[in-house]
Amino acid sequence: MTPSERLKGLATFVAVAEAGSFTAAAARLNLTNSAVGKAVARLEERLRQPLFDRSRRRLELTDAGEVFYKVCVRVLEELEAAERVISADEIAPSGRLRVDLPATFGRLHALPALLGFAERHPQVMPQVSFTDRFVDPVEDGLDLVVRIGGGDTWPAALDYRYLGHEELVFCASPAYIALHGAPRTLEELWRHAAVLYGRADGSTSPWLIDDGQGPLARQHVEGRIVLGQAEAQVAAVEAGLGIGQLATWLVEGQLRAGRLVQVLPQLATRGLPLHLVWQRTRQHVPKVQALIAHFAATLSIGRGV
Repeated sequence: MTPSERLKGLATFVAVAEAGSFTAAAARLNLTNSAVGKAVARLEERLRQPLFDRSRRRLELTDAGEVFYKVCVRVLEELEAAERVISADEIAPSGRLRVDLPATFGRLHALPALLGFAERHPQVMPQVSFTDRFVDPVEDGLDLVVRIGGGDTWPAALDYRYLGHEELVFCASPAYIALHGAPRTLEELWRHAAVLYGRADGSTSPWLIDDGQGPLARQHVEGRIVLGQAEAQVAAVEAGLGIGQLATWLVEGQLRAGRLVQVLPQLATRGLPLHLVWQRTRQHVPKVQALIAHFAATLSIGRGV
């Protein structure tokens, strides 16, 4: 089988998977039902796996078909992107752009920047997901990922750009301080009620303490209330339930408005890094290049308030 025949078979398979039937795919591709059926059958024979469950009224992908579909979509998108890169006709960024953002930072900061990018580039069609879990841009077919956290080394298939570290500060509401007073030392801090971030496994995130006297310490404290969502944690601190250690990008508005007050400013601590991450194979695609440059100019953390 020639390379062109292999690619044609992939496109036919993807069309059937997305249309849900051989007939609809044949109409979309301007082929006969027989040609579409034979193309899929040749793929299944080569792979030695059924790609579709034909026992139901509407064609559905098998488990093997689901895996192969994701690979085929990625291959065809990369081929299309490569053609655009070397085509003299492509002047402006265009096409579908798959982006994954952190849930809270994405909504508050990255999304407004992305909407500005979409307004400037009307030929780009962003497809945006929000998640705090680890995502693999290659495995999930993503063009660009914004992540808070992660190490300084990345897999060879990925490239990245560092945009700074978040800054963590201790905050309380004016009402809480009026009722309980503000801690003046680290020892006094431990006697105050704590508003903590809770993980899915039931554990809580420790407070990071940098007193300038030694290495960064991770202090586990008992929580007055534990919340598994960052904005809910901010709301609890605003409501006067205790002191929280929060990123400045999360509470800059509340601090400026006076709804929260920073306590123990000498204990402001560097938190997690912010990175842009993308597939090396797509870094020269105009839409990806343009978004990397846009985010690098508009996103940053750790500037304080």
